[in-house]
Amino acid sequence: MFDYKIDTTDKAALYRDLYAACEAITMGEDDAIANMANIAALLWQYMPDLNWAGFYRMKNDALILGPFQGKAACIHIPLNKGVCGKAASSGEIQCINNVHEFEGHIACDAQSVSELVAPISDSQGNIIAVIDLDSPSANRFDTQDVEGIAQIAKLLRHRINT
Repeated sequence: MFDYKIDTTDKAALYRDLYAACEAITMGEDDAIANMANIAALLWQYMPDLNWAGFYRMKNDALILGPFQGKAACIHIPLNKGVCGKAASSGEIQCINNVHEFEGHIACDAQSVSELVAPISDSQGNIIAVIDLDSPSANRFDTQDVEGIAQIAKLLRHRINT
């Protein structure tokens, strides 16, 4: 059993502690699915105001649902479709304040309003997965969230080679 001391009183502390927990829980483990499952659980447990936290894996030029916490989700997402598809095809983090205003949004959960998606690339720069976070609140994610999740995505590049 893991018991992490994660300070949720401010975002800088939250992301510092989340990063340390992600590093500790994946260190020495080479199974991508196990690592994604544990990271999804950590994000879900400690990040406030989420209704979905998880991963989509790149497979055959599309995103396929990976480990997650939350309601059942879309299984296949084509590249360039939705927030996840855009993050995977562009290689850039997507921070959307209101997904209902995002052209091409894929509504897996109608309660989701804001979304943060960070691509994860391998050492050659190929996208291997994305971290996807959804919130029922508009404007939930800010610059600190983008930077914190980007650091976790960078850590995972060598720990979830799918």
